[in-house]
Amino acid sequence: MHVYLDESGDMGWKFTHPFRAGGSRRFLCLSFLFVPRIHRKKPKRIIADLYRKYGWHGEMKASAATQSRKLEFCMAMNQLLIREPSIKIDCIVAKKENVQPHIRTDPNKLYNSMCKLVMIDHVKLVPDFDFIPDKRSVKVESGNSLSDYLQTVLWFECGASTVIRNDPQESHKNYNLQFVDWVSSCVWSHFEDGETTVFKEIIRQIRVRPSFF
Repeated sequence: MHVYLDESGDMGWKFTHPFRAGGSRRFLCLSFLFVPRIHRKKPKRIIADLYRKYGWHGEMKASAATQSRKLEFCMAMNQLLIREPSIKIDCIVAKKENVQPHIRTDPNKLYNSMCKLVMIDHVKLVPDFDFIPDKRSVKVESGNSLSDYLQTVLWFECGASTVIRNDPQESHKNYNLQFVDWVSSCVWSHFEDGETTVFKEIIRQIRVRPSFF
């Protein structure tokens, strides 16, 4: 199995001003793509097809895409998940304003906890998997790295023998990471900006979990 991770939002805590007017984003969305190795080329084909169709150069972030392009992506994603039910997409969204002050002092632990809530049930029964987060994602700077933390949870809390192979990569070189970026952006914009059209499409085949709501 390959597990890809990307996020939308930030770890800032300035809520005295609106977002985009000096304040922090109110929501943090982590999105995960769980794909069997045999199918790992299938999500990236959706992104590659969009690049070819629209002649994009450089990395096209979902945040810069039009609503119609996002809808096109979501419909292609839904068809993929219907055809290949072994491919799973799972997201978790934290409402940051409800995070307690003592947790805000070490936001990496929030990030760790959100990852744990989503990932463990998907991977605890497999012998091993490749964990591929975006190198530009929020880094865990306190204590163990994210992969070490998750490995400890699997071995000591779950009694699993699953082995994690940590392989952070740069999204501009990996279409599957870009795929997850598009998922994350579409989900996050619903919570942050109240977008509904794209969200109604993307929510058809994926899971979205609330945290601190």
